[in-house]
Amino acid sequence: MSEKTILRALKGERLPVPPVWMMRQAGRYLPEYRATRAQAGDFLSLCYTPDLAAEVTLQPIRRYGFDAAILFADILLLPQALGLDLWFVTGEGPRLSTVTTAAGVAALKPTGAIHDTLAPVYETVRILARELPRETTLIGFAGAPWTVATYMVAGRGTPDQAPAHAFKAEDRAAFTVLIDRITEATIDYLSAQIEAGAEVVKLFDSWAGSLKGRDFDDFAVEPARRIIAALKSRHPGIPVIAFPREAGPRYAGFARATGADCVALDNSVSADWAAAEVQKDGCVQGNLDPRLLVTGGDALVAETRRIVRAFSQGPHIFNLGHGITPEADPENVTRMLEAIRG
Repeated sequence: MSEKTILRALKGERLPVPPVWMMRQAGRYLPEYRATRAQAGDFLSLCYTPDLAAEVTLQPIRRYGFDAAILFADILLLPQALGLDLWFVTGEGPRLSTVTTAAGVAALKPTGAIHDTLAPVYETVRILARELPRETTLIGFAGAPWTVATYMVAGRGTPDQAPAHAFKAEDRAAFTVLIDRITEATIDYLSAQIEAGAEVVKLFDSWAGSLKGRDFDDFAVEPARRIIAALKSRHPGIPVIAFPREAGPRYAGFARATGADCVALDNSVSADWAAAEVQKDGCVQGNLDPRLLVTGGDALVAETRRIVRAFSQGPHIFNLGHGITPEADPENVTRMLEAIRG
């Protein structure tokens, strides 16, 4: 729908009030999410039960009226669909069986086999496409190949992605094949989400900041470029948001290099710098510090308004610099929205 504000911003339109949604807006800071999570029994059951996954996606839309809903899922569902074991340890996070050799890469399932595992995700998208308010944009997503690879190699999240960097250094050819396999699977995964009803898709490269120089080009820029080109070939006009988190100065030019319609920004870069260096190439998304939704007060309101002003001369989608945290106060989200929308 052309009147959807997020789609207008993604086409390059400067709006008097920026559209807004939040990363992890369906999450543990909301009591209704915690109740549904308890009903599901565990996190993976919540992801793979379409009615419940759709319900938690809809909860923040009902409460706050965000301009977009983002599919509730997890970036590690794709490596599970490629054949890795996936489980979650309470209080510690995800665990995966690992891929650390060329033989391990070769043993992954073919890309065409992912859809059996991921079929419930597509059903969640179909439910949301029917049930979301007409003015609300539906965003699908996947992890970017480098970030997904870091979990596949280490079997868990790591502070510096050292296992993936070590694999890359020891056998760059095999690591490149791993990135290629994830890239191909991500294209098919996001394409299926679009066919099910997603109107925008987003690539989350949460660990892009640990790539430097040629590695950033080879493993952050090039996979994103391939994914975006393939999606736009299959689905002309589909907008893509890219989030190379902590890319720093490499945010500048990222849209041109990859074809992304919007670059999402973390809060380590200033809005003023990004307005000058990134927004000149098109829409930007971001970039409020999530900690302000914990602490609230006048600082939250002032910083929200400052970001809106900084990006007011070009296309902007208001969001956080990273996901909202479980300890955030739901009332602070209301204060943020009031500061954006007046």
